[in-house]
Amino acid sequence: MYRFRQVLLAASMVTFAVVSSYSAHAGEKVGPIMRMTTNFGVIEIELNRVKAPATVDNFLKYADDGFYNGTIFHRVIPGFMIQGGGFKPGLEKQPTREPIKNEAANGLKNVVGSIAMARTGDPHSATSQFFINTATNDSLDKENARDGWGYTVFGKVIKGMDVLRKIESTPTGRSGPYRDVPKQDVIIEKVERVSKKGGLDQLKNNLYAGLSVSSAYS
Repeated sequence: MYRFRQVLLAASMVTFAVVSSYSAHAGEKVGPIMRMTTNFGVIEIELNRVKAPATVDNFLKYADDGFYNGTIFHRVIPGFMIQGGGFKPGLEKQPTREPIKNEAANGLKNVVGSIAMARTGDPHSATSQFFINTATNDSLDKENARDGWGYTVFGKVIKGMDVLRKIESTPTGRSGPYRDVPKQDVIIEKVERVSKKGGLDQLKNNLYAGLSVSSAYS
């Protein structure tokens, strides 16, 4: 029994060291992963809270409140991007929270499959709307942007690129003052967390669960 307790103590110390090292060097690398269910299929997106903390927190507030449920991708430009998160069918604009600061200097790039915040000419005007790049749009990155700010990337598609391409290929036209509007509504039925905890919390849970199992056999 004494020897087992020594082993358990040593394992606990290793666990603490691993978690501490992970926290110091990586923080919450992954987190969370979001599932976006549309009438065209499901897209899964991995957010990057380390690189874009304010932007990710903003997106999560909207998602957790159910704001995105029932909104549409209202702007689709093949070879560029698909944009949504601000209108309901009929182009009914939704009220939003206050704008957030621009975090485009985070090093994340507007490459294929990346998700970024939409905004007006004011670099700090992003609210709820986002876009997913369907091409590498380096002109939107901070270092290449005309206004010197660029568009904040805060995650990437990890599943459902075929759905992204399907949405990208849907016919579009003009609707009132808006161009590039899909002729068939592309509805975001639901946005929800697949993993509620990030990489650090998940690592802790896995390691401590292992210790708990060991304790049960003491």
